[in-house]
Order: sequence, then C-alpha cells, then structure tokens
Amino acid sequence: MSAAGSLLAVVPAASVLLLTVALRSRAVDAVAPLRLAVVRSVLLTGVYAVLVVELLGALHALTRSTFAAAWLLFLAAAATAAGLRQRSSRPAPPSAATPRPVPVGAVVGGSPETPEPVATSSGPAPTRTSRAPSGLLAVAVDTWRTAGRGERLLVGTIAGLVLVELLVALLAEPNNFDSQTYHLPKVEHWVAQGDLDFWPTAIHRQVTIPPGAEYLLLHLRLLTGGDQLHNLVQWAAGVVCLLVAARITAQLGGGRRAQLLTAFVLATTPMVVLQATSTQTDLVCAAWVTCAATLVLDGLRRRTGWGTLLGLGAATGLTAVTKTSGLIAVGPLLVLWGLAQLRLSLAAKAATSGTAATAATPGTAATAATPGTAANPVTPGTGANAVTPGTGASAATGGDRRPRPIGGVVRTVGGSVLILLVAAVVVGPFLARVTAEFGHPLGPPRLRESIPMERHDPQSILVNALRIAHTAFDTPVAPLRRAGAELIIDGAGVIGVDPQDRAITFGREIFPEPAWYPDEDRVAFPLTGALALIGAVVALARPRRIDSEQAGPLRAYAVVVLAAVLLHTSMIKWQPWGNRLILYAVVLAVPLAGLWVDALLRRRGANSTRRSVATLAVVTVLATSALAGVLALSYGFPRRLVGSGSVFTTSDWDTRFLRRPQWADEFRWAAAAVRASDARRIGLVQQNDNWEYPWWLLLRQPDGGSPELVALQSVLPERPPADPSSVDAIVCTGSRPACTKLVPAGWRLEFRGYVGYALPPAR
Repeated sequence: MSAAGSLLAVVPAASVLLLTVALRSRAVDAVAPLRLAVVRSVLLTGVYAVLVVELLGALHALTRSTFAAAWLLFLAAAATAAGLRQRSSRPAPPSAATPRPVPVGAVVGGSPETPEPVATSSGPAPTRTSRAPSGLLAVAVDTWRTAGRGERLLVGTIAGLVLVELLVALLAEPNNFDSQTYHLPKVEHWVAQGDLDFWPTAIHRQVTIPPGAEYLLLHLRLLTGGDQLHNLVQWAAGVVCLLVAARITAQLGGGRRAQLLTAFVLATTPMVVLQATSTQTDLVCAAWVTCAATLVLDGLRRRTGWGTLLGLGAATGLTAVTKTSGLIAVGPLLVLWGLAQLRLSLAAKAATSGTAATAATPGTAATAATPGTAANPVTPGTGANAVTPGTGASAATGGDRRPRPIGGVVRTVGGSVLILLVAAVVVGPFLARVTAEFGHPLGPPRLRESIPMERHDPQSILVNALRIAHTAFDTPVAPLRRAGAELIIDGAGVIGVDPQDRAITFGREIFPEPAWYPDEDRVAFPLTGALALIGAVVALARPRRIDSEQAGPLRAYAVVVLAAVLLHTSMIKWQPWGNRLILYAVVLAVPLAGLWVDALLRRRGANSTRRSVATLAVVTVLATSALAGVLALSYGFPRRLVGSGSVFTTSDWDTRFLRRPQWADEFRWAAAAVRASDARRIGLVQQNDNWEYPWWLLLRQPDGGSPELVALQSVLPERPPADPSSVDAIVCTGSRPACTKLVPAGWRLEFRGYVGYALPPAR
C-alpha cells in the first residue's frame, strides 16, 4: 500500500470522528449522547458510502480518483459541520444581564453547566452539577478515575481484546473461505468493469447476495490499491456493536457496571472475536441492526424527530443491502417503534381530556408513558414524557407543547413511510438490478430455495429451532453433544419429521455438526447464549427484578429479541455455519444478559450466603467467558496469534491459504505458466463454491491493473459465457472433467490436484 493510499484510507475514519462531534445530541436528557453521536455518524457515513458506489457505478466511474474526490468532499463537509457545532456550543460571554445559576436538578438548556449523573456500580445515582466533559478523552479519564477495581478489570479486558484484534486484522491477509469465492471477487469485478453491472459467472452469489459490506470494501480497495485494510471493516463493525450494545443497556436502565458487563460479554464471545478480524459480513449486519435498535428505544419515551426517522430509514436500508436476514430483527423493532409512537399519541389525547395530569402542573406523577417507561427529564438513562415542558415531545413538535393526538397518529404513519422511503433509496438500486436480471427481488429460485425454510408446519419449525439451538450451544463435552443430538433426532422421528429433510436443511449437510471449536464460520456461543436467554426470560417474566422503573421497556425489548429468534428459526434452514447467521440476534440479546447479571450482583434482599454464591457463580462465568475470548483470539481459525498458522510466523501468501494449504502452490504454479505465455484475456472454469480471488491477485497486470478474466460458464440466463476460443489461456479450479469439456481441441491441459490451466499450441 502506497503512502498516498494510506493517507486516503484515513479520510473515512477522520470523517466519522468529525461527524461524531457535529452530530452530538443537544438534549440534556439524551442517554449516552456520545454513543448516540457515533450511531448517527456511522449511519450517515454508511449511507454516503453506499450511495457513492451506486452513483459512480451508474456513471461507469468506479475509479480511484473519483472515490478520492468523493471522500475529500465528505471530509470537508464533516469538518465544516464539526466546526459550526463547536462554535455554536461555546458559552456566551458573561454580562451584567446574565441570569443567576440555575439550582441543581433544573434543566439548563444550552448552559455549559449540565446535570451530570454520578454512575455507580449499582446503577444510576443522584444527579450532581458539574462541568460536562469536553470530549471523548475527558469522558474516558473521568470514567476510569471513578471506576472500581472490577470495572477497571472489565474495561482492561475489553480494550485488550479490541486492540489485539486490530493487530491481527492489520497483520493477517484476507483468508475467509466465502471471501475467496465471492465476497472479494465481487469487488475485483467492479474495479475491472468500472461499474456495477452483472457479469457472466458460475458463482451466482457474486451477483445475487446483497453487496452492502462489499461496497465498503470497494472504497478501501480503490483508495489503497489492495486488500491490506479489508479486515478493518468488520473490526470497526465490532467496535460499533460494543458501543451500541452498551448504549442499549443504558437505555434500559443499566448503570455503568451493567453497560461494561454487556460490552464484556459481547467482546469475549468467540464468534465476535473471530469475525472482528475477517472479511465476512455478519458483524457489519449486526452493527446496522443494533443501530436501528438503539434509535427505536429512544422512540419509546418521546416523539421521534426527523433526524431519528432518517436514521431509522438508514439503518433499515443498510441492513437490507448488507444481509437480508437482519431484517428479521429490524421488522419487529420497527413494529415496536410504531406502537410506542401511537401510544404516546393516545397518552397525549388522554392528557388533553383530563384523564392524565396536565403539563402545567409541576410535580405530577402521571406521564404519557406507562410506569417504568418515562421519568424526570434529568434522570440519567431515561427519556422525556410527552406532556412535561422541556421534554422530547415538545421538541418534536417544534416547541408547541399542546398535545396533538390526531397529528401524532399522522406523524407516526408519515414517519413510517419516510423510514421505508429512505431504506428504499439505499437498497433500491441493488434490488432493481436483481429484479431486472432474475424477475424477482430476492434473486433466482436456487437462492430463494436454498436458505429459507420450505416447510412451515409447527413440527418442522420446532425441529429446526432445536437443531439451531443445539449448534449454537455446542460445547467441547462430546457426550453432552451426542446426547442432545440423539434426543433431537429421536424426538423428530416421534413427531414425524425427518431431521435431515432438505426442506429444512441447507444443501446436503447432515445434522449434527460439531461447532464448539474456534472457527470463524461455526464457533458456538454457549456462555453468551445462556446468559442472553436467561436475561431475556427474566426481562419478559419478571422485569422488575432487573429494574422496577424500566419494566415496560425491558419486557418490550425482550419480546422483540425473542420474536427475532423465533422468526429466524422459522425462516432460515439449519446449516453447520448457522451460528454466524444468527449473530445479529446474539448482539441484540446481550444487553439483557448484562442487565440481568448486574441485577444479580446488586440484589440486597437475599442473605449473605446466597449473595456470595451468586457472586461466585457470576465471577466464574465471566472468567470462563474471558478465557474463551482469549483462546479464540490466540488459537482461532483461520487467523491466530500463536501456533501453526500464526500471523507472526506465516507468510502473506500462505496466510491466505490456511483453509486449504495444499492449494497455495497449485495456484502459483498455474498462474506462473499463464503469465509466461503472455496471455491477456484469460478464461475461468469453476464451480459454485470454488476459489476465484487468487486469480485476481496472481494475474494482475505489471502496472497493478486488473487482469482481464472472463467466465466460460454462466448461471445467469441473460449473461452468456465467453467463447473458449476467444481467450488466450484458461485457468480451472475444482473439477478436471468440467475443465476438459471447455478446453478447445488441440490445447494443452495441465492439472495438479485442485488447479489446472490450458494453453493453445502457439503458446
């Protein structure tokens, strides 16, 4: 990567930081305003990145110069916005007319002195007035200064894991299996073509799978000229997941310790650890889903403003364009948002008719929300009610504090339409191309039938859910794994369901499949899953055990999480690598785990022996979770710190082939022969799950330009393959008989294991 490429790669990150400054909430009752600003900035940046690709692709201008110009323009806009925000945030100079300080506990809009919560390990504490931290560093220093020993240990573990993951992400070459097959070849085709038009290919996933994460990779590919920074997309998504999950915990009433516990449990989840250094797409999807979730929770207590509506639309669209399975969670979240907004409207109507306390009566207890869903505007972790002066309701109506129930309903309907319109702007162009190509927005029949469930009777859904749970909760204890699998298989026979039925099982896979070992595509999450499941059940059945003032939001959020899991198990077939497909739901559920563990630690009603046992159990589980995360980072596959295949001792090329070491020399051998022949136009022969990406690396032009690779097979009816006689050479992977059928008569065909090549007599 050149020096210019390094500098250009910094521009997107700098833009996000500047937007975080510019988009920080002005509301004094905003929960975790800095993390909210991060959510806003990453959503805005994500939408911009997608729309830049779509616009420049339509103009056939996917080049380094156009992308550099687009990002420099975005950086300038972000810097201008941040500067304007900083200027508007400066306190007015003192004068004789300056009013006396407002007493502690009052809402001071725009004053440099704001009520600041004193967070403790046991939850929110009384409010004190202090100078607000001036930035992220000040917040971090203040948090560390006031943290206890246990909280510092949690912070240290989280930070250590994140930083080491960053190191691995920078050192390791992309070596994810799916990335070799279709994620990264997709990017290279765009670069070679200069546009987003579909191309003939034998690997339909290169054109049918949503490309949102690959759009982000395309930016790095064009800015840097290579794939050295590709792993950083998932790493950044993992950091966003940690920050937003902690904010969700705060929105549900969790104090600092609960938020740290949430981040700790998520950060030590092996699947998160391994994917954070990968070019997979699951963490990117999870990040967009959690952004939607945190914005929805803001809408439980206040009327949603236009900015948040745009954010919800952006999160929905980014989820859809990245991984459509994420919509399984976004859908219930948006339903919750709509119901909450309608409830606020009805509560406002009740207030105007005299069935609730009026806004003009100070100290009234009745609010627009149900008990536990709203509180005093200055209480940390809560939102404003719909009828109290200075709350989010008045802000949302432009300062008019008179409730407008009919207008509220219209606003909710209009807001829903706006969310869908914004989402359509983001994902619409891709869906339009897919529809034009295959006649259906979800792609060809083979895609629509391979992953989604084809049977929806209760018995089949139950068996599918049990198999998914068995794989997700897998452990190294082999007898336990076998006993669980046998119980599921025998039970399926009793209710008349074949546990290997192709209608509920992906491809030719056979249940059960071990998933306990730290592999990025399969690794189970028994500890995280168990904690999340317990937290969800408690939040649903006994929410007051977690927080008596947040019973309503806790129960509603738990319903959404459980609904997402149930929908996933009824819509997605079991597959050995299904654990990564449900990662978005795991990230959503972890805040409930953090809240429940924190509530368990601060229970005061139990006797000392019971408290000691509970504390010991929690410490043991957290220590085991930390050990699992460290082991996944140290020995995980296919990127690890120590042992065979270490990122410190393995060459760049061999790192790419850790999944299939025997193929490394074979690809080099074939590519060397083709290069020696001076071939310019090269034909590809491959099957649906073969590796294509190594050819793009090995056959690049001397000046670094993309090789001219054309497919000699195509699964796209409207995209015929190239004529074998029109190419200068042929490279093959997988099947020698399939390659032989396409090699013209008289050509010399050489094959070595997995890889082969063919050259005409003249070469």
